[in-house]
Amino acid sequence: MSEPPPSLRRDAVRNRQLLLRTAYELMASDGLDVPYEDIARAAGTGMGTMYRRFPQRQDLLDALFSEHIDTVIGFAERAAQCGDAWAGLAWFLEQQLEIEAQSRGLGELLRSRSQATALVQRAHERMTPLVADLITRAVRAGQLPAGATPADFAAVHVMVGSVMDASRAFAPHLWRRALTIALAGLRNAELSGDPPDEAVIDYLYNDKK
Repeated sequence: MSEPPPSLRRDAVRNRQLLLRTAYELMASDGLDVPYEDIARAAGTGMGTMYRRFPQRQDLLDALFSEHIDTVIGFAERAAQCGDAWAGLAWFLEQQLEIEAQSRGLGELLRSRSQATALVQRAHERMTPLVADLITRAVRAGQLPAGATPADFAAVHVMVGSVMDASRAFAPHLWRRALTIALAGLRNAELSGDPPDEAVIDYLYNDKK
């Protein structure tokens, strides 16, 4: 079969970029559940073009957020190099939440395993041991209470993310105050009950509706 004319190939690339840009803008403000019909309409393309470029929603999400996921992994890797474990943990959470504040869709992707793609699952698998090592170091340094676990930081992420989502329209910076409160509380907490196991992280990141 002969190659399509260059003009058709250029049109396909242009349409794909237009759909990606439109989808990102809509999901940044409205979240991941934006219908394909709304994306195609806003981009000025047909539904056929939408489904040819992105047959499955997972294809679209991976194309939209792969770079952002890599950025979050990079934050975790940089935090792991910090000589002060607590400072590294606090910096990592702040940076992660900062880019989630810029995109509701990204926040939903990172904080809801029910909607997460294989890309996000791999990101969690890479980040969790880095965070666990920071927590272990912080506990040994007396910067965190004994028994603190990655699940505790997952809880902080979910709690602050919930504040972010609830206040995004009328107080978009409130999450920063919530993060300060949550981290101070964890650092000075007298933890009760048995330490949660790794499965708790999956439950925390499950669909919270």
